[in-house]
Amino acid sequence: MPESNSDINSNHLSIKPGLKIAPESVSIRQIRATGAGGQNVNKVSSAVHLRFDIEVSALPEPIKNRLKAIRDRRILANGTVLIKSQQHRTYVRNREAAFERLRELILQAVTVPARRIPTRPKKAAVRKRLDAKSRHSQLKRGRRPVSDDE
Repeated sequence: MPESNSDINSNHLSIKPGLKIAPESVSIRQIRATGAGGQNVNKVSSAVHLRFDIEVSALPEPIKNRLKAIRDRRILANGTVLIKSQQHRTYVRNREAAFERLRELILQAVTVPARRIPTRPKKAAVRKRLDAKSRHSQLKRGRRPVSDDE
């Protein structure tokens, strides 16, 4: 029971204000859900496989690169995002849940990580650390057995 993309809303899927993805870049397939489900489990295809090709999408290039760099098992090696949703009993709710997960994944790539500026320890902190090391060394030296030479 594959579903065509025309069944999705004809308007673009909003990720955040100013960032939208075209419904044509997302393909949805209905599948049978696994697990308990009563009498309907073998008759109704309510689970959803959502595929989103990162390269084909109209996302800006920096967002595409950050999305591909995210270490997530839903992002395949060929640059396709594969999301399976079967937590709800109806196809419509599973489809909405899959879109929401895709939206959250893309939002992770939208936020640019802050650049880390390495810092140097203060001179007083270095001095304090070295003094502590020498005190500890003296303490250990005092625990050595006394030899006849000394």
